[in-house]
Amino acid sequence: MSGVRSATSPDEVPTLTDDEGRALVLRGFSTAGSAKSSPDGLPTLRPRDVSRENADMGTNFVRFLISWRAVEPRPGEYDQRYLDDVAERVDWYAERGYHVMLDMHQDLYGGGIVPGEALGNGAPAWATYTDGLPVGQHDMWELYYLEPGVVRAFDNFWNATGAHPELQEHYVDAWKVVAERFTDEPAVIAYDLMNEPYGGSLQGPAFEAGPLTSLYQSITDEIRTVDDSTWLCLEPQAMGVNWATPTGLGPVDDPREGPARIAYCPHLYPLPMDVGGGYTGTTKALVDGTVRTWLGNTMRTAERLGDVPVVLGEFGLDTTKPGALEYVDAVYDMADEHGFAIAYWSRDPGTWGPYDAKGEPRNLVDALDRPYPRSVAGEIGSIEAAEDGLEFEVQPSGDRVARVYLPPDFAAGAGRPEVTVSGAKVTGWHRKERELELTVDTGATEVEVRPGS
Repeated sequence: MSGVRSATSPDEVPTLTDDEGRALVLRGFSTAGSAKSSPDGLPTLRPRDVSRENADMGTNFVRFLISWRAVEPRPGEYDQRYLDDVAERVDWYAERGYHVMLDMHQDLYGGGIVPGEALGNGAPAWATYTDGLPVGQHDMWELYYLEPGVVRAFDNFWNATGAHPELQEHYVDAWKVVAERFTDEPAVIAYDLMNEPYGGSLQGPAFEAGPLTSLYQSITDEIRTVDDSTWLCLEPQAMGVNWATPTGLGPVDDPREGPARIAYCPHLYPLPMDVGGGYTGTTKALVDGTVRTWLGNTMRTAERLGDVPVVLGEFGLDTTKPGALEYVDAVYDMADEHGFAIAYWSRDPGTWGPYDAKGEPRNLVDALDRPYPRSVAGEIGSIEAAEDGLEFEVQPSGDRVARVYLPPDFAAGAGRPEVTVSGAKVTGWHRKERELELTVDTGATEVEVRPGS
């Protein structure tokens, strides 16, 4: 194992922390793609779904999709009923001990790109200006980004045309309204400021270092007038960076009192897999190379942005593909080693998700039900999780309490599980949450938890 995670470690990044300063290990889903096409902008989800996910996989984190179109359905008018509905769902997660990141989601800009067709999502129709340029049809949805009408809608948003400087102002103000609504909700730990940004006719580092960084700074400044504590997640341009090209995203200054709460939130979709391949043979070798390059770029970016935490906001694949679960394990192992939070894409039913259309568990459920430390008073280093043991590095502080999730296969039984612990003492077992409470030994640098006494 590679040492306690700190700003000076080249192999690890700091984790997000809660208001008590506890280091958090976050594992969960992006929830959910169904929100993109629903008239009310809400995912198909009930409280029992949250309970089941938590029980089946021990998740403690959700990247919850919200949309500009639902927040601001008409210019300068904000839908408080929608925000109340979001708050109700945040409560479902809060009651079960989750941390929530609100993700202002968009794909292909907005649903007004081609009225009447379910293409884009995110921006309201009133903020969509294609200037009459065409949008053709494609089998691969990503190719729509190259259509003149889509490019023009983004150019108008970024004010590359000089015609609509008000659009970004509306977007910034919409974020302020969201932050004002959720600033006093402890479960909301982060805001994902824009899903998979796209620069229209301006691409690459020029877009990221210019208009994108500038927008993030404007949102940050405005949010901090109403919310001084929630983490702010910065996504790079998706096209290219998702496949492991470097990002030109620039640092964002956080005006809050105290240490900055900025995180870097890239996505990971290796191109050989993104076009439908599995994880075997030559494709596996290409994917492995892509992931190594992506990891190096991610670590360097996190350092350049100010030694910030990393949230892997999306990765996923069709888990019926050959070798798919091996890939899932590899990505989670990478996150454990380097300190990344994860929101798997996605919580929707189907071959990419944990359940099928009838609600029956799929192969992903067992793959994601892994032991992990959920929180530590102090700093946490690299994690190694396996069926025969969990190890994690620590630099304890305060009350030295660590909370560890143990799957049923790791520690069976309704009572306190029989486990062997070194580097800490067992001080409690929370049966419903399957959470082992530990007090880390003074001076300990590593904790081990193994099945059996």
